[in-house]
Amino acid sequence: MEPDLYGSPPAPEGTATPMEFVGALRQLRLWSGLTYRQLAAKAAASGDALPFGTIASVLSRTSLPRREFVVTFTRACGLDEASIARWVRERNALAVNATQVVGGGARDDGADLATAEPAWPSPAMLPPDIADFTGRAAEVAALTHRLTDERNDGRAPTALPVTTIAGMGGVGKTALATHVAHLVRAAYPDGQLWANLTNADASPVDPAEVLARFLRALGMPYRAIPACPAERAEAYRTRTANRRVLVVLDNAVSEGQVRPLLPGAAPCAVLITSRARMTAIEGSRRIDLDVLSATEAVEFLVRLADDERVVGEPTAAADLVKLCGYLPLAVRIAGARLAARPTWQLAHLVEQLDDEQRRLDWLVTGDLTVRASLAISYRGLTPEAQRLFRLLGLFDVPDFSATLAAAVLGCPPERAIEHTEALVDAQLLVVDGLDVAGQTRYRFHDLTRLFAARCAELEVEPDERAQAVQRGLGGWLALARRMARWIPGPCYAPISGRAPHTALDWADDYAERVAAADWFDAECAALQAGVRQACRLGLDDLAFDLAGCLEKYFDLRGRYTEWTSLNTEAMAVCRVAGNRLGEAVMLRGLLDVTTWITDDRDGDAMARSSIQARNLLEMFTALGHDAGASDAAVMYSWALSAGGAYPEATAMATRALSLAERSDHLGGQARSNLALAMAYYEQQHVDLAIGHALAALENARALGNMRWVATGLQYLGIAYRQLGDHVTSERMLDESLAISRAHRDHYPEVLTVLALARLYLERGDGTARETAETALTLSRRYHMRHHLAEAYAVLGEIELRDGRPAHAIRHLEASVAIWRTRGWHSFQAASLTTLGKAYLHVDAHAAHQAFVDAQALYAQLGNTDKVAELGLLADSAADPAEHRERQPRPS
Repeated sequence: MEPDLYGSPPAPEGTATPMEFVGALRQLRLWSGLTYRQLAAKAAASGDALPFGTIASVLSRTSLPRREFVVTFTRACGLDEASIARWVRERNALAVNATQVVGGGARDDGADLATAEPAWPSPAMLPPDIADFTGRAAEVAALTHRLTDERNDGRAPTALPVTTIAGMGGVGKTALATHVAHLVRAAYPDGQLWANLTNADASPVDPAEVLARFLRALGMPYRAIPACPAERAEAYRTRTANRRVLVVLDNAVSEGQVRPLLPGAAPCAVLITSRARMTAIEGSRRIDLDVLSATEAVEFLVRLADDERVVGEPTAAADLVKLCGYLPLAVRIAGARLAARPTWQLAHLVEQLDDEQRRLDWLVTGDLTVRASLAISYRGLTPEAQRLFRLLGLFDVPDFSATLAAAVLGCPPERAIEHTEALVDAQLLVVDGLDVAGQTRYRFHDLTRLFAARCAELEVEPDERAQAVQRGLGGWLALARRMARWIPGPCYAPISGRAPHTALDWADDYAERVAAADWFDAECAALQAGVRQACRLGLDDLAFDLAGCLEKYFDLRGRYTEWTSLNTEAMAVCRVAGNRLGEAVMLRGLLDVTTWITDDRDGDAMARSSIQARNLLEMFTALGHDAGASDAAVMYSWALSAGGAYPEATAMATRALSLAERSDHLGGQARSNLALAMAYYEQQHVDLAIGHALAALENARALGNMRWVATGLQYLGIAYRQLGDHVTSERMLDESLAISRAHRDHYPEVLTVLALARLYLERGDGTARETAETALTLSRRYHMRHHLAEAYAVLGEIELRDGRPAHAIRHLEASVAIWRTRGWHSFQAASLTTLGKAYLHVDAHAAHQAFVDAQALYAQLGNTDKVAELGLLADSAADPAEHRERQPRPS
């Protein structure tokens, strides 16, 4: 394609491969007439980040760029939003078959230092269409027109079209919304989002949780999702801007719940179902859904049951749907009963329902109508299926696999599946498809679950109900304990309470067939609901034990908000129950996540950690729990090292190692050795640090925890760089990075990328800047404040080396500001020192103050060499004449 420098811009259509697409981008750059640096400057003026090195790297490759790069690059080239959308659509079409996604920030050897993320397809979250959907012709036409047509004046609408389907429970709101959404799906090529806004216990779902799920479906990694609900809503509106996305919000409870989930404007559209009329949603149109007409109800029955029987007994068919109150849910249940019994005549079922008391139950509005219709199907179950239905109703979970049924019934999963499928056949359970672990997931209709719980209340003794709940939650606990062993992450001591896990003869075989991370991905929502149910029931041992099994998974996936929330709830229950062990275990996880992963910008994080870790150590010591005390002592040692109390930090880590060895806590030995390595490294005893890092690596490999294998290699790489052995350093850092990326474990990944940036800086490698920018991006995305401060520091050093002191100052000021809130004094002092050197070129007074501040910190740390060096620098800054001739021109 030859560039037309004065005519229309090159178009992406017709590119058949990623290589051709990149070639088209190069032609677009020629058409724009801008250099790489000019494009970068134009993007920066618009508030976008597009380093010229990234442009050169991406346009020199043959792999498909990331969506964000395409948007930013084409905008910088001067295209309008409609043209940008065309490029994005073509890129997304190619992404399905692309084998590598590159967003920029690549090394010359081809290894992408930015996290390689998959090409996210347009989300397709709609549940399956309703195969036997019947009637509702007027409503379908109105909704289709509303969701697909432009305004009468021929202009595309700018206001967001919102439509609400309102009606009583069981009237078919969800079926109608699902059917229409599938009919108009082609009009929304950028995706369809779907969420049920009511929990299993009939409470409203937190819209912040739904936003997190939507953002994930739209391509945002877990770690990048903001903790603040308002920021999530802003990110959601940004991601849906200028995209044709259909959002279906099922079972909405209130306008306040819905508003954060609305995109900002057309061409998106929103379809809501609710029992409430939702009159306060601005610009919303409403369809009030009534029961089926008599004709539609009979047609529906024909689809569900045997056509010949229904046609052959027209009077009985009319009587049957009339007894059903023309309610779709009731007609569906009756039809399923007939379909399952081909020898029955319709008149037989009509005769069963002809009892006046029963008919009144069917015709009452509200929940009683649905309860009566469900009772017919329930009574047709086998005794064992009835028992399963009742007991499953005791669990307040959004969905579940057959393993829950197996644990509750005390039978193998294969047998439990038979009973569970019987409930599906009776329309008492809904199949939600296969999960990522390959399991079929089931869920109750919200009113069906309430009916099941009512059956349990009436037909099951209280002791048996309590035992069933403990069997179900205990079954999850038994599986979670097995699966957690294979999740890389914090190698805490596994600490359990007195709650017995359910004996599952099949658990070991099951665990071998299912990947641990996939299992947690599939069961996470149900497990969290189980923990919260245990909290509500006062089952403190079950609550903390099950929550503890989720900690490594939460850390691996970056789901820190959920980790914090769940541990906080379980800890509160343990505290009320006087369960000191459970309280300590939950505090251990909370202390870790709130120290290292937080957006808190106030106070001194490491000083707070020191106090909390000391308290935790006292708790485990009082309990006589050596393994837990070892974990707490390691946390305390880290905080002491951060504050410069090196002898105390060394002694505390040594104590932690002794406790871990005494309790055969191999993970604790790895953590203690790494804490000792850090304490010695801070004191410039690099040889001792390497010895303990090697010991930690050996412990981690024996344990099989790949997070800590990567971390041990990482610390060794840093230490060998300090000794000047760049070859060994790079080899170990590259190995660490490969492990982290293989497990999508971003926390150690970012620190390793930072270590590589420093290595490249020391040896004059031109990729240092690009690598540091990658670390900065990842640190921001995943809320890693320690890593973010260090990334700014490295970029500041690079800018200073390249003769750009003004740029260096901006980065270093940011680094110092963050370190003040983090409380790691040696890192803060180092950033202050580099800041002073940058200020020497532009502001002698500011340089003098930075050196004085750094000198005070080094004096506190007992580093006399640095104190003397900074004294000389502070003096020179006070009289800067000797430096003027060697000042480079400020950039």
